Amino acid sequence: MQRVRMSLSYFSQYGWEAEVVTVDERFADMVQDDLLLQSIPEGIKIYKVKALNKKWTSKIGLGSIALRSLWYYRKKVNALVKAEKYDLIYFSTTQFPVCILGAYWKKKFNIPYVIDMQDPWHSDYYRDKPKEQQPSKYWFSYRLNKYLEPIALKSCDGLISVSKDYISDLKERYPSIKDIPAAVITFGAFEKDFKIAADNQAAFGPLLSPGFTNIVYIGRGGLDMRKALVPFFELLKTGLDTDPGLFNKLKIYFIGTSYANKGKGLPTILPVAKQFGVDGNVVEITDRISFYHTLITLKQADALFVPGSDDPRYTASKLYPYLLTGKPMLTIFNSKSGAVDVLSEFGVINNYTYDTTVEINHKITHFLTGVVKGDLLLSDYNKTAAEKYSAKNMTRLQCELFGEALKLTGETE
Repeated sequence: MQRVRMSLSYFSQYGWEAEVVTVDERFADMVQDDLLLQSIPEGIKIYKVKALNKKWTSKIGLGSIALRSLWYYRKKVNALVKAEKYDLIYFSTTQFPVCILGAYWKKKFNIPYVIDMQDPWHSDYYRDKPKEQQPSKYWFSYRLNKYLEPIALKSCDGLISVSKDYISDLKERYPSIKDIPAAVITFGAFEKDFKIAADNQAAFGPLLSPGFTNIVYIGRGGLDMRKALVPFFELLKTGLDTDPGLFNKLKIYFIGTSYANKGKGLPTILPVAKQFGVDGNVVEITDRISFYHTLITLKQADALFVPGSDDPRYTASKLYPYLLTGKPMLTIFNSKSGAVDVLSEFGVINNYTYDTTVEINHKITHFLTGVVKGDLLLSDYNKTAAEKYSAKNMTRLQCELFGEALKLTGETE
């Protein structure tokens, strides 16, 4: 949703008239943020579809909004393409089962389609993990994804992804798409969002602790982040032992770490903090918060921390809001993650990897000490990188790929 939302302001500049089909928010059980509508340009046509009521479908174990809305998407888009001519259908969502409709619409109406793979769809990542580390209903979702992904991908006319590895894996898995246009396009930085957040700051209650120096991470958690968390918590523990008067001023917040419904998320960060004896300085809030509440909280923080996954394909889509704050930031990723290069382009000083020979212990300690003493300055990141990774430029790259997909299918000269 976020990619399309930020791109709607720029599609027309690159020759595309975009219309949106989405699920009516009444049928979604996620955190809602009506302020997002302020970022949508006037005149954009938005069609809302229904979904089966989760109150009833959950009784048979069907909670996915993608599956609950599939028939309604099919019905609505069928009506639209019968009434008007559309050149392309663009799927940009992590509710991947909806993407199987692309193959159906292509066969029925001869309309090419592009899929934005923001995350892996069918993946073996969790197969060898202990059951307690696997997502909820993993047995079912793994088999469903294995069945649905080829339906969507084998007829696809273009691929966009935040990771080159996602694209290469799919092209290797499905030889029929090895020659279709594909591009690695990260999420863009959309400065307009910070103005909307600032204008509506009073609508959100504060989450951080007054009287402390607050370091904040907002985003999903998970045991796959343990390798990035370990050096951070180890050095925090050392600081607490050697200089408790200084380091006890720190509060480290991890917010929105679970995708579970409100109040039902299980902590994945705090248990690691407890292992190192730093849980008194760590706060984990599993409930998700709205997008603009996120931006406000990032701006209220004294410094930011972004731990990466042990999956080298992982590239945090949340990077750009962090960078736009200008706050001192510490990042720890797998050395093969594309996020490392992006952060280097921006000139993030405290950008480290946990799996290289580079000694990062004293650097993390220096960061923590600098934050609590107030010695770290606001960051003035590379303006060339900021332009390169802006939402406007990311939209341009999307539109270029749309054009390539049309050429490949013979839909345009």
